[in-house]
Amino acid sequence: MLERIFAGEIDTLFRRQRRPTVRAGGTLRTRMGMLDILEVTPIELGEISPADARRAGCDTVDDVVAMLTAKAVGADYRIRVRPGGADPRIALREDDDLSDDELDAIAARLERLDRHGTDGPWTAVTLRMIADRPFVRAPDLAASVGRQTAPFKNDVRKLKALGLTISHSPGYELSPRGRAVLAHLDARVRRG
Repeated sequence: MLERIFAGEIDTLFRRQRRPTVRAGGTLRTRMGMLDILEVTPIELGEISPADARRAGCDTVDDVVAMLTAKAVGADYRIRVRPGGADPRIALREDDDLSDDELDAIAARLERLDRHGTDGPWTAVTLRMIADRPFVRAPDLAASVGRQTAPFKNDVRKLKALGLTISHSPGYELSPRGRAVLAHLDARVRRG
C-alpha cells in the first residue's frame, strides 16, 4: 500500500476505527517517508463511490466494503493522503558536525529522558549497547539488561526521534549523530 501511495497510484484510504487516529493537516511517519493527511471524513458504506474505490487501489466498491466490514466495531472514515517528503530524522541522524553547545543540549535532553524513565538511567547504556552490538534483535538486547522488550523498543524510538539510532531488521545501529553524541558522553565521563 505504501509503495503505491508514494508512487502516486493511491491517494485514498478507508479505515474502520473507534475514532480517527489521524487528523486533517497532520502527518504520519512511515518507513518510506512522511505522509500528509489531507482530509479525514466520516462516511457511511453507501457513500463510497467507484471513483473512491479506484483511488484506494480497489477494483470495486464491494472490495472496500468487505475490507471495512472485516472489522466489527468502529466508524468508517475516508482519508485522503499524499506523500509528504523524506522523514526528517534521516537528515538529522546524518548531522554529526555538532558544536559543544549542541552536544551539551543533546546530553541534557538525554538526562531528562533518564530522569523520567521507569528503569533508571538508560540512555547512555542503550547507546553503548547498540554501538557494541549492532544489528542484534531488540528482544536479545532488552534481555541482556533485564528489560522487557516493548518498553525497551519504546525507549529506542525516543533515541531514534533524536536522530541517534537507525532501525534495521533485525536490530539497530548508531547513526553518525549517535556516534558523535556517544563519544561526547564518554568524554564527559572520562573528565569526571
